[in-house]
Amino acid sequence: MGMNNSSVSDILGISMEKIKQMADVNAIIGEPIKLDDGTTIIPVSKVSYGFASGGSDIPSKYDKNLFGGGAGAGVSIKPEGFLVISPDGTSKMVPMTPANDPISVAVEKVPMVIDKVSDFMSKRKNKDGE
Repeated sequence: MGMNNSSVSDILGISMEKIKQMADVNAIIGEPIKLDDGTTIIPVSKVSYGFASGGSDIPSKYDKNLFGGGAGAGVSIKPEGFLVISPDGTSKMVPMTPANDPISVAVEKVPMVIDKVSDFMSKRKNKDGE
């Protein structure tokens, strides 16, 4: 039975390692692309993954350890849009498709919130400096 446990551990360990390799942070937030005019474009994607595994010790009347098991995983990467940062520091999310789920709406609104907070802080700094 000890050998069977290591077989399950091996299956799970290898599967989890492969998932880690596939679900890299660079798949979600891509490498920034700098344009000649100073604009930076950052690709943003949605990553989904699933994982399943199982194993069984099969009883045998013979003196053999029978083990059956398997594991599988899948990864889906869907481009959501681009974060565009202008040379003056303003940013906006340019979606690939119209946002219709709460997470996409939130991601789309983040640059706008950052711009508003930055404007507020600048006005406050200027007011305090007078």
